[in-house]
Amino acid sequence: MTKPEILVTRAVFPDVVERLSQYFEVEANPDDQLYSKDELIAKLQGKAGVFTTPSSSITAEVIAACPSLKAICNMAVGFNNIDVAAATQAGILVTNTPDVLNETTADFAWALLLAAARRVTESEHWLRAGKWQKWRYDTLLGADIHGATLGIIGMGRIGQAIARRSMGFDMNVIYHNRSRVPEQLEARANNARYVSKEELLRTADHVMLALPYSPEAHHTIGAAELAQMKPSATLVNIARGGIVDDAALIVALRAGRLAAAGLDVFENEPAFDPGFLTLSNVVLTPHIASASEPTRRAMANCAADNLIAALGGISPPNLLNPEAMAKIQGMAKG
Repeated sequence: MTKPEILVTRAVFPDVVERLSQYFEVEANPDDQLYSKDELIAKLQGKAGVFTTPSSSITAEVIAACPSLKAICNMAVGFNNIDVAAATQAGILVTNTPDVLNETTADFAWALLLAAARRVTESEHWLRAGKWQKWRYDTLLGADIHGATLGIIGMGRIGQAIARRSMGFDMNVIYHNRSRVPEQLEARANNARYVSKEELLRTADHVMLALPYSPEAHHTIGAAELAQMKPSATLVNIARGGIVDDAALIVALRAGRLAAAGLDVFENEPAFDPGFLTLSNVVLTPHIASASEPTRRAMANCAADNLIAALGGISPPNLLNPEAMAKIQGMAKG
């Protein structure tokens, strides 16, 4: 029996490719080329499935040009690189990799918060430049984490994991979400208290963004929101680029209207705004919040599980568009 053909759009762990090869004819990308739209369309001809990452944009145009495609399996929890509505209309299953990266991403959010608030990156650069000649009472003063108020925008699984870690710092936790989470989850998340976005921005000493990207979430933090924050506050974004207006953030950081920021994601990444490089009060990392080896392996295997199930006629464990599965099943019955 002929195996279905699939495309793996980026380099991934060789053992995961080998595992996929047991089920599919795999066109891998070990050289990790970044395919243009036209190259991607050409490579997807005749393919039943695609194992993709956020760097590959599966637009409505791509979907329309690839009639053999039956499953799009993203190695990420976010999926704003995929036109899910167009995929659903075409009867294509779309999946992501939730949960396996929650704890690792929450760990990294704290790394960014501590580094930004306590000026770790800035102080290392200062030390390496030979500027440490003597002790002074006011050298590189930062903000306290312990006992401070932490504001979390987006209280999903990652937001809750971030909040749980605040217990060790004896913090007061407030959050804003599309809707209030159940009381038992608030209690587990260091007794987090639901507030309006405006109250969170006014009150929090440190603000962390952990919400998914959507058109509605675009520029959740812009110039107006930054103006509401304390000048002594820290902003951390481990969510998605586009949730923050990067140009407005640069202006606020440069003017001292915000003390510091820690950013793992950017608008138009990897071509982020070079204005960030002129600032000493921002910690910059290249979208690596989930980048521990165990977690990235778990993500890759989760995406593989989804693809194996989807092309095997089984509802995949992390299906984003059950309507597409219903459409496929209806066609099979008909």
